[in-house]
Amino acid sequence: MATNTAKQDVIRRSAGYHPSIWGDHFLNYNPHNTKPNQKEEGRVKELKDEVRGMLRDARTEPLKETLILIDSLQRLGLSYDFEYEIEQALQSIYSTQINYGGGGGGGDDDDDLYMFALCFRLFRQQGYHVSSDEKGEFKSVLKENARALLCLYEASHLRVQGEDILEEALKFTSKHLRSMLAHLNSLLSEQVMHSLEVPLHKGMPRLEARHYINVYQADLERNSVLLELAKLDFNLLQRWWKEKEIATKLPFARDRLVECYLWILGVYFEPKYSVVRSFMTKIIALASVIDDIYDVYGTPEELQLFTDAIERWEEAAISDLPEYMQVCFEALSDVMNEMEDKITTHEGRFYHIYYAKEAMKGLVRAYFVEANWFNTKYMPTFEEYMSISVMSSGYPMLAVQSLVGIGKIATKEAFDWVLNVPKIVKSCALIARLVDDIQTHKVEQERGDAPSGVQCYMREHGVSEEEACGKIREMVDIAWKDINEELQNPNRLLPLPLLLPTLNLSRMMEVIYGHGDGYTNSKGQTKDIIISLLVNPISV
Repeated sequence: MATNTAKQDVIRRSAGYHPSIWGDHFLNYNPHNTKPNQKEEGRVKELKDEVRGMLRDARTEPLKETLILIDSLQRLGLSYDFEYEIEQALQSIYSTQINYGGGGGGGDDDDDLYMFALCFRLFRQQGYHVSSDEKGEFKSVLKENARALLCLYEASHLRVQGEDILEEALKFTSKHLRSMLAHLNSLLSEQVMHSLEVPLHKGMPRLEARHYINVYQADLERNSVLLELAKLDFNLLQRWWKEKEIATKLPFARDRLVECYLWILGVYFEPKYSVVRSFMTKIIALASVIDDIYDVYGTPEELQLFTDAIERWEEAAISDLPEYMQVCFEALSDVMNEMEDKITTHEGRFYHIYYAKEAMKGLVRAYFVEANWFNTKYMPTFEEYMSISVMSSGYPMLAVQSLVGIGKIATKEAFDWVLNVPKIVKSCALIARLVDDIQTHKVEQERGDAPSGVQCYMREHGVSEEEACGKIREMVDIAWKDINEELQNPNRLLPLPLLLPTLNLSRMMEVIYGHGDGYTNSKGQTKDIIISLLVNPISV
């Protein structure tokens, strides 16, 4: 029955996706010229020991020196190896410094504000909720100090709802930094332009580290130990990837395995997460294929069969599917089974994959609703659209998958909490859906796809496209504040390491979709990012 359905003369849509731009590059890539040797690895160990000594000594150093050291480690992409030492240092400062914004400034108002903003950002990044400057004195003391302005600008992106002073600080610093650009030295000008385009808090950590290494190298006040370690460590981590390929036999889909790898690299780049990184890369690649089945290729009857098969998740369900769907279902089952074997062997626990499958079922249900809307030409209200599209963004599913295989810290209670789409996950998914809609709605409408959030909002509220996009950007901004609030909540239910993947998923939307659909059309900036992170090493 299924085979006959697939072979009937069915008129199928095509989105005209361009093929993978990588071909066999990563399959044939042999990094023989950059293969690490014992001397290089030994040097990295020496440098890391030296940095640990710096962090120990920082307890007796001025506050300013300690904060700058921690900031440099984080921005250079080195903090993952010094998490304990950094947490201890910040905890000590938090518990002993009454006026955490002062100290070390030597009475210089500009320098004091710089230290306040730096301290504020570092603590909030670490999950501490420290209060902002309620007096708004930054305007009177900033003068023309671009360095302090930039630091305050970066800090303002960790604001939560109701922090009017930080809203004002963001507008003030953005305006004045832009006006000062032409008068700054080349190094500071480059930093300002980059931050105005991609604020540190919303950037992909590994990509930000790649950029900052070049900036730091040109800084006359740089720490030579940190710079050398950052370069060596970047090149060593660049070699973590291994050859992976899923033979989909699905030419209508977006062949974006390398781009999926980049996406998950933005969630986890640390070596200890290699297993979950591999798993999530395959999951997001297959979710992309399934998305294309529902959006572009499948008939209503076939989509009902596939939805039922995913709900049942039994081997017997495969026989009811058309051949192309069988390939996809089997690939998805193989990935789940492979991961289940690894978790059972290494951790002795069985519940992870249950949640992984339940999350995938939730995604497919949302895809099916949207496909029915398209096939029946139904125009949902904006609220109705958001209730489904938040799930179809894929991010609630990925938030669950991000806990699979990361160790005992991911308890059953943690999975239950994330599967129920708490506020931080919903906010992350809202960002994913709305940022995507802003960048893709025109192309999708030209292609004849289902209405996006932009079209739904325009029709319901009787506004122009520009006005609708403006309102949607405001919603994205609020969602970022909600994420910040959840991360800084001292009574949060999960430890910070379990919430950071959700933050990083939000960041990747800003990276991939910041200048258009960088996933579907990956020939431009996305290609450049992949080359800088996965192909070209840094000259040491």
